[in-house]
Amino acid sequence: MREEFLFMEVEQAREAILANIQPLEPEEVPLLEALGRTLAEDILAGENIPPFDNSAMDGYAVRAADVAEAAPDRPVVLPVQADLPAGSAPAEPLRPGAAIRIMTGAPMPAGADAVVPFEQTDEGAAGARRATGEVRIMRAVRPGDNVRQAGEDVRRGELVLQRGTLLRPPEIGLLASLARPRVRVTRRPRVAVLATGDELVDIDQPLAPGKIRNSNSYSNYAQVLKYGGIPLLLPIARDTVAEVTDRIEQGIAQGADLFLTSGGVSVGDYDLVKRVLHELGHIDFWQVRMQPGKPMAFGHLRGVPLLGLPGNPVSAMVVFEQFARPAILKMQGRRQLRKPEIEATLLDDAKSYADRVRFLRAIVTQDVTGQFTARLTGPQGSGILSSMVRANGLAIIPKQPGKVSAGTRVWVQMLDWPEVE
Repeated sequence: MREEFLFMEVEQAREAILANIQPLEPEEVPLLEALGRTLAEDILAGENIPPFDNSAMDGYAVRAADVAEAAPDRPVVLPVQADLPAGSAPAEPLRPGAAIRIMTGAPMPAGADAVVPFEQTDEGAAGARRATGEVRIMRAVRPGDNVRQAGEDVRRGELVLQRGTLLRPPEIGLLASLARPRVRVTRRPRVAVLATGDELVDIDQPLAPGKIRNSNSYSNYAQVLKYGGIPLLLPIARDTVAEVTDRIEQGIAQGADLFLTSGGVSVGDYDLVKRVLHELGHIDFWQVRMQPGKPMAFGHLRGVPLLGLPGNPVSAMVVFEQFARPAILKMQGRRQLRKPEIEATLLDDAKSYADRVRFLRAIVTQDVTGQFTARLTGPQGSGILSSMVRANGLAIIPKQPGKVSAGTRVWVQMLDWPEVE
């Protein structure tokens, strides 16, 4: 059949893919398994945090008015009514003109409105020993000093976490504070990873003449895992329609929510992924104005979206970053989908093309003045996987004939920085 060549800009292609991707259904998981997941419910506080007024310091709970005149040369001496460790409840209210020795986190006794830290009493002096039954206060305090008020962190009924929030360690801690042993999160997508090509051998097989190692399955598997997906590694598919179809059937049987194939989307005699897409589903586009990674397929197989990545290792990884990564994040309900971009001074000349954007592997550094520079990692061939190993960013070379000269300011997409809005 005659192929219809559809060319798209990078942003246009990304928007088209994401328009066909929806967040997956929620599931409930134990709190300790929720790290890195996306919250699928709004969280309202069922109680105050902290639940009661408590001491923010080790010291003495007092009435501020009783120590208003205290100074290092005029200490106020108060009888010590009781000792109150953290985890204990006050046995009785604070008597006027007295103090209660209190530890950090202990509930404030009724009648007390401030805490004098040990350092501002005779107990805090180097080598000092507290006199039995009394304390010398060296500094005045105001009402509320060194006291954590009930609900000062979170008030009962408050919306504390919104649906779509990425759960990091602080969110996990807050959920624990709210007594949430389980939480609803968006399900992680199951992503089938399939490399195609007669030339490929797996990493545990001998390398015969004319063959190359299958690295794409492993780098794409790692990328899926990095961005929160559950990778399903399928065996290499040889260049036959029957074998490509069989591997896709295996992925569907394993419950794939997304297919990632590498190879078979260019214009060669054995580029069969497009043909299988036509037979089992439909193809939407397969040429993007970018380098590396111009050949790329997108379509659906029995309702499951498929991204056909190029076969060259660097191309496959760069195309994954631009299109598969945001799709996987959106499936998880994430709102932050874009990699951050910074402006940097390019330290090398770079060839540019009039008809496509280039993504060049670069090492970004920041000098003492805060300015960023980007040095290319060396040869930029789409088969030079070591160029990705050395890179922490992709320098974006805009469409223009000729070249971009060293010293030009360019935008760089940072690979290892977290996504932004």
